[in-house]
Amino acid sequence: MSVETSPAGAGATELFQLLRDGIPRTRAQLVESTGLARSTVAMRVDELLRMGLVTPVAGAESTGGRPPSRFALNPAARVVIAADIGASHATVAITDLSAAVLAERSSPLSIALGPERVLTWILETAFDLLREAGRERTEVVSIGIGVPGPVEFSTGRPINPPIMPGWDRFDVPAWMRAHLDAKVLVDNDVNVMALGERATGWASTEHLIFVKVATGIGAGVISAGQLLRGAQGVAGDIGHVRVARGSDVPCTCGNQGCLEALASGPAIARALRAHGVEAASADDVVDLVKGGNLEAIQAVRQAGRDIGEVLTACVSIMNPSVIAIGGSMARVGEHLIAGVREVVYTRSTPLATGHLSIVQSTAAGTAGVRGASMLAIEHALSPEALQALVGV
Repeated sequence: MSVETSPAGAGATELFQLLRDGIPRTRAQLVESTGLARSTVAMRVDELLRMGLVTPVAGAESTGGRPPSRFALNPAARVVIAADIGASHATVAITDLSAAVLAERSSPLSIALGPERVLTWILETAFDLLREAGRERTEVVSIGIGVPGPVEFSTGRPINPPIMPGWDRFDVPAWMRAHLDAKVLVDNDVNVMALGERATGWASTEHLIFVKVATGIGAGVISAGQLLRGAQGVAGDIGHVRVARGSDVPCTCGNQGCLEALASGPAIARALRAHGVEAASADDVVDLVKGGNLEAIQAVRQAGRDIGEVLTACVSIMNPSVIAIGGSMARVGEHLIAGVREVVYTRSTPLATGHLSIVQSTAAGTAGVRGASMLAIEHALSPEALQALVGV
């Protein structure tokens, strides 16, 4: 089917995909880019204006006579709900289509309460935030959710999540849609954080690995600008890669010597206690490091080396230009990253590391909710979603 004879919605969809980047364009530029007739472009633009999805933008240069009108995405046209669910906390935000936060709330919340209680809190909080932002439920086009466990992305169901009792294969999207008519996308929290990190500080970076170091250790991998989930959705599960130093250290997964058993927050605290240092939790480790405790600093530096050992293989396979370290243990600052750099830069080839930046997360604690927003927005601005809006 030619462009000229395509259905009305399809033409509007094509124009919108050009305008969604936020760069204002004139009707003449849209005609040139799409090959559509001027009258067709005018009709499609009017349709998008009527829907509120695009808006006129002032400032186009005139070549004589009346200045041409320019058009761009209207970020305020719709909203999305973003939810970052951790093991013991949750954050919910309402954002516009540019990911600008309109309202946000965080609270302690145990994932072990089960899916219905946790999702009820997410939904009720989202409704409160919509009222706070002065938006209607009918304006919500999609919902993005990050959870701390493996997810079958195509269905949004957590699969055998180790720290999420009662969540295994629970149909999160169906439960949410029963209460709010919007597309629901669910992903592993590290994947979501990788999206948030890239959107926050590395928008033009095509190859990035985000490493979360907290109660567990995992990585979100972005290659050629796309998030890699793998065949079963467990790409980036570096926490259960064996590390030579810990061959006899048992891991909760049933194996021995896993990175998570040596370099996670609880593992570092356990190692310090074995040497007589009082550290009941990862938070205690962070406090000790910030207080200048030498043993804690050395333990964190060694954890960084262990992480670097695994990331060296990742660098050879993925050839990223950025490795960003986030999660609660990133609060120890440069001590953890120094250990990572020490091993990666020493053991990787100069070609792979010549332009490799190993840095602390720029998004920090906002990576999860920002990434959940990006997950929802990417769907909301897709051709399929727009066709549903125009009724094609």
